[in-house]
This record gives sequence, C-alpha cells and structure tokens, in this order.
Amino acid sequence: MFIELGHFALVLAFAVALVQMVVPLIGAHKRWTGWMAVAEPAATVQFLLTAFSFAALTYAFVVSDFSLRVVVLNSHTDKPMLYKVSGVWGNHEGSMLLWVLILTLFGAMAAWFGGNLPPKLRARVLAVQSAIGAAFFAFILFTSNPFQRLAVPPFNGEDLNPLLQDPGLAFHPPFLYLGYVGLSICFSFAVAALIEGRVDAAWARWVRPWTLAAWLFLTVGIGLGSWWAYYELGWGGFWFWDPVENASFMPWLIGAALLHSAIVVEKREALKSWTILLAIMAFGFSLIGTFIVRSGVITSVHAFANDPERGVFILMILGVFMGGALMLYAARAGAMEAKGVFGVVSRESALVFNNVLLAVAALVVFIGTIWPLVAEMFFDRKLSVGPPFFNMAFTPFMVVLALILPVGAILPWKRARLGRALWQLRAALVLSLAVGVLVFALQTGRSALGPVGLFLGTWLISGAAVDLWSRAGRGAIGARLGRVLRLPRADWGKAVAHAGLGVTMLGISGLLAWDVEDIRTARIGERFEVSGYGIVLEKVEQVPGPNYRSTMATMSVWRGDRQVATLHPEKRVYPVAAMPTTEAGIDNGLLRDVYLVIGDPQADGGWAVRTYIKPLANWIWLGAIIMAVGGLLSLSDRRYRVAAGARKAQPSGAVPAE
Repeated sequence: MFIELGHFALVLAFAVALVQMVVPLIGAHKRWTGWMAVAEPAATVQFLLTAFSFAALTYAFVVSDFSLRVVVLNSHTDKPMLYKVSGVWGNHEGSMLLWVLILTLFGAMAAWFGGNLPPKLRARVLAVQSAIGAAFFAFILFTSNPFQRLAVPPFNGEDLNPLLQDPGLAFHPPFLYLGYVGLSICFSFAVAALIEGRVDAAWARWVRPWTLAAWLFLTVGIGLGSWWAYYELGWGGFWFWDPVENASFMPWLIGAALLHSAIVVEKREALKSWTILLAIMAFGFSLIGTFIVRSGVITSVHAFANDPERGVFILMILGVFMGGALMLYAARAGAMEAKGVFGVVSRESALVFNNVLLAVAALVVFIGTIWPLVAEMFFDRKLSVGPPFFNMAFTPFMVVLALILPVGAILPWKRARLGRALWQLRAALVLSLAVGVLVFALQTGRSALGPVGLFLGTWLISGAAVDLWSRAGRGAIGARLGRVLRLPRADWGKAVAHAGLGVTMLGISGLLAWDVEDIRTARIGERFEVSGYGIVLEKVEQVPGPNYRSTMATMSVWRGDRQVATLHPEKRVYPVAAMPTTEAGIDNGLLRDVYLVIGDPQADGGWAVRTYIKPLANWIWLGAIIMAVGGLLSLSDRRYRVAAGARKAQPSGAVPAE
C-alpha cells in the first residue's frame, strides 16, 4: 500500500507541476496577484509529494520488496544497509527520482527564501522551474517508472553493481545532482529575466547565491568521484577524461564562469547578455550530461542506461528548453544593453578574460567528448579521444587562467595600472619562482611539468594571501591583521577558493610528474624495493565478506629498517553479480601515497603485484575541499543571502484576479 501511495504522490506532483507552470505565468502577465501567489504553495506541495514518493521507494529498498522491478535489479537481501539505501539512486529509475526531488527542492527553496524578489519575477522563476519539473515527471512516469511491479516476485534480487558498493559512490551522486540540478534555478532566473525584459544589478545579486551553491555541490561531487576512481578501481589514476566525467566537468567550468560574470553585472552593470547566455548554457550542459549518461550514445563505465527511446525523450527536453531559451535570448537582445564602461586594464577585463578561458576550455572538453559520436555518425569511423588529446588541448587554458587569477583579483574596478598590481604581488611572484626553480634543480631527467605546476600552484596560493592582505589597508601589522580577520566572508571565500585551486594544481602536477609504477611477481616473504620503499608480501588469504568473497593480501611497507605501514589490498568477487572488483591498499601521507594492488596467482607460486608511489596525491582532493569551503564561506556572507531591493506587497499596477 505504501508503495502505491508513493506512485500516486508522483502522479500528483506531476499535476501540481503543470498547474505551477501555467497559472503563475498568466498571473505575472496579467498582473493578477492571486494567480502569482499560487507559485509558492505549489512549489512546496510539489516538493513534499516528490519527497514522499522518494521515501516510499527508499522503504522498498530497505525492506527488500522484490515485487518492484527496480529493487530486484539493484538490490539483494545480503547487501549492507548503506548500499541498500544508496541502491535507490544507483540505477536509472531511482536516480531520476532523486533528480526531480532535488529539482523540486530548489524550486521550494526559491519560494521559501525569495521573499525579497519582486512578485512578478518570483512567479516567473517558479513557473519556469516547474516547467522543467513537469518535463522530467513526464519522463519518469512514461519511460522510467521506478514503481513498476512484477507479476511474480523472485525470492531475491540481482544485487547492485559491485563498483557502486562503496561509501564514496554512495554519496557522490547526490552531491553531483545537487550541482547539476542546482544550475536549473539559474536557468529559471535567466529565462524569467528574459520574459520580463530586465537584467540589472539586483538580478545578478539574486542569482549569484544559487550559482555558488550549485558550483559548491558540483565541486564536492566531482571530488568524491575522482577520489573513488583513485582508490577503488585499482589503476592508480584520478581522472580518465571519461565522457561521463566530462559531463560533470563542463557544467562546473561554465558555472565558475557564470559566478565570475555575475559579479561584473552586479558591480558594473556590464556583461549582461553574456551572463544570461552562461546561465542558459550551464544548465544546458547539465542536460547534455543527463543525455550522455542515459541514452547509450556514448559507451562509459558510468552509464546508467542504454535505451535509445529514453535518449530521444531527453533530447526532446534538451531541444525544447535550450531552443526556447536561446530564441527568447535572441528576441530580448536589445533589453540587455550594458551600462558600465571599463578600461582595457581593469578587474572587469580580467573577469572577461577569465570567462573566455573557462568557456573555451569547456568547449574543448565538449568537442573531445562528442567527437567520437560525430565521427561515427557522419564519417562512419570509430574513433577514441583519450587523455593525450585532453591533456594537450585543455591544459594551456588552465595554465593561463592560473597566471591571471591573482592579478585579476587584485586589480581595481573600472580602470587600473598593471604595474602597480604586479608590484603588490612581487613577494608572491618571488616565492613562486623560487619554488619552481628549486624543484627544477632537485629533479633530474624529468619533464618541466613538476616545476611549472608547483610554480602555478604556489602563485595561486600566495596570490590569494596577498589579495587578503592588500584589503587591510596600511598601518601596523597587528592592526592590519585585525582588519583582515574582519573582512567580509565573501572576500575570504574568494581567496580560499582560489587557494584551493592552487592546492589542487600542486597535487595534479606532483602526481603526474613524479608518479612511480612497478609491476612484478612477488613471492610470500620476499622483499622488493620501489623508489626507496621496501615492500614485503606477508601472506594471502581468503576472507568472507557480507555479500562477497575476498582474496586479501597482507603487505608490509618499510623505509629502510623502519616499518611504516601494513596494508591489505584485496580482490573481491560478488557471487550474485558474478563480478570482481579491486580494493587497493593505500598508505596515505601528506607528501606521498604508497599504493598497492594484488593481482592473480602466478604459475611459479607468486602473486602479481602492482606498486605505485604517488607524490602529493591527496593534495588533489584537499584542494577540492578547500575550494568547497571557500564557496561555503562566500555563501554564508549575509550580503548573498539578502537579495537587493525591498520586499513589495504588490507590484505596481497589479490588480486582483477575477
């Protein structure tokens, strides 16, 4: 009965979405306050109904209700409870329900916290948001119903994909969806502004916190996915430029550009047209990612579904919303005239350059991702675009971006002198050059990647510190330090996020430049050396797990005569899914990871063993955490939580609905 109620709640939520899509739009057009007021309670009801539906599906997974097809295909009675719950979104149908749950949550939050928005704009934002929701409710109910029953339920399920039975993957999709779907509210703000024909500083102030929240969640989600790939897949990498990885990275890049562009609209009333376009394209790339994951057009280990019918439906949603928004954008071009004037050397110009670099970098990733499909469709050729292309085509844009970020952050608005800004950064430049030269002198026979990467990372971190210090004005060190600590949280957030990007660059460059890999056959009790570390395979044993069988090795790690770690790499086999997985044994350290993988037994009695020494590996995810903290600091600034403009009880000229 509870399951049927969940299904019924989903149908009701679809009906409410249709009402919320139409009535407030008519009310805003006619200036009928009563019709506009429908949007807020409808958004709340829509979210509550979707939450109830999601709770019903979660209950079915928790109690192993194998009368539901989706539970049979993605769960098992022996599965640990964490993975029973994460199995709700570890499949296509359940993940789409999570998708619309988050979509309705953002709509409800816009209703709850949008009290300072003009009523007409709020009504239009909520109507556009509900239109997106209605499209995806239809997609779920007509093509991907998670409440589909089986006539004859089996005694047990087929289990969740073993690769998804991991804490990192349990939390990775929700954070990623919070970012993906969070960009929908930015899209709704953009379309609502286009309908209204007004884009100004107040609009930018309203849209920035939503962009920041979505970007923050995307940062955490991408970081969790990268961390999972590093420790779970056993290949020792953190990013493979897989199509689905790219599908999350492109909205992150466009979201970062939108975040910086909205600052220019708010402060200088410039870049209006560009900012609206970024808001449209950020959500557009999220929809492209949804299409890639669920259509089967591109092969990926991350893909949820391989159903052309579903892909066509998502493609139609993409076409309607992106096509409609871009047509409206073209029609309203005259209403987005820029007012602010700025010099060639100014913070505005630096932010424009920043936007160009981020947008072109996203375009490069998009071309590399979609090119195999284009080549097969139009040239009948099967191609694979791998890491070499992305590393060569994408990296130069990030290098230039890292070079200009500290300079742009310290430049004043409207017009500036470049020499003065560089003089303020002289200490940061000297420190960064010293680090780069020192690393270059210490390494022998290596590429320039390490020194250049450490120079750029140090430049970003020290530049962020100089930016904060320069805002404290002049005076004694103690007084300046006090003023730094009292700076607005948004200033601290910007500096912390830029420093986090620097930390991630340090980690990536160190890992790629100085990674050491060793593959050999190891016998029990024998010691072998890898890059100054002694490794001993102590024993290999069979260990039963809750829903798997494990071949677990015990390996000791030595530095000279001192033992530094005992690790337990595993090979697991999940009998129900008939699928093996690799569990690496990792000794995490601040400056390096020792990474061990046990392979198959060999004919001579030994075991295949892979050993990696990973310098600065953890700095990659430490940087992601720092960037997210920077976003959280900015989001906690009261100036972002309180929209510009006073609350209005009724718009000018409004009339009651008849």
